[in-house]
Amino acid sequence: MRLQYPADIKVVRVPCTGKVDVLHILRAFEKGADGVYVVGCMEGDCHFNKGNFRARKRVEQAKAILDTVGVGGERVRMYNLSSSEAPRFVEYAKEMDQRIRELGPNPIKTKKAKAA
Repeated sequence: MRLQYPADIKVVRVPCTGKVDVLHILRAFEKGADGVYVVGCMEGDCHFNKGNFRARKRVEQAKAILDTVGVGGERVRMYNLSSSEAPRFVEYAKEMDQRIRELGPNPIKTKKAKAA
């Protein structure tokens, strides 16, 4: 069974969400992403011990920075899933896609377009 998630979502695989840095999230917005969501393993089940806790902390830091610069922290979210929960991954992808559509385009992208 092949599950379908919105086509405009780009999946970036990392060995552990603990490797996702605040700069990776912010750079995605700088490059034009309208939203970012990080999907990690269930809390307490990280193969690398505390990777998903580090990721959650970094997502919260990115939210704060995005709120400060006027992009909006609600454009970033973290979810925790087991590897066997593919249908929930699709559900979260659709939820995030809908949230971003309601928020509209990334303000950074809009400003760059006006400046050009």
